[in-house]
Amino acid sequence: MERLKVSAIIQVPINKAWQFWTKAEHVKGWNFASSDWHCPNATINLDIEGEFHYTMAAKDASASFDFWGIYKKIEKEKLIDIVLGDGRKMSVSFEKINNATQITEEFEPETENSIELQQAGWQMILDNFKKYCELNSENL
Repeated sequence: MERLKVSAIIQVPINKAWQFWTKAEHVKGWNFASSDWHCPNATINLDIEGEFHYTMAAKDASASFDFWGIYKKIEKEKLIDIVLGDGRKMSVSFEKINNATQITEEFEPETENSIELQQAGWQMILDNFKKYCELNSENL
């Protein structure tokens, strides 16, 4: 199965990017594709076979769902392999580039939405992550 890929270079050191990605209090600040959605709840058990659960919800309360997965491989500040709740595989890699971090997500697409829509949505969430990290890096 073809995997989709999104990537961004975040202007923060890799240790900060890792913390923003793996701490629930930060995930709530960036894990949504557009300003009319938010992530009101997030839990993370960052262990092999541990789970994460992110509530993704429309701000007008018209829609909500639990985006979740199970951690299969964790290499601190390098790689996270996940099996999503629907069985699709996903990986997130962290690469140091000078004093910045390149995050690359690869994932198996789902069948409900077009490839283009999925690619755009995941990229928008990753772009939110970049913006959140760069705005909050001094507070970490």
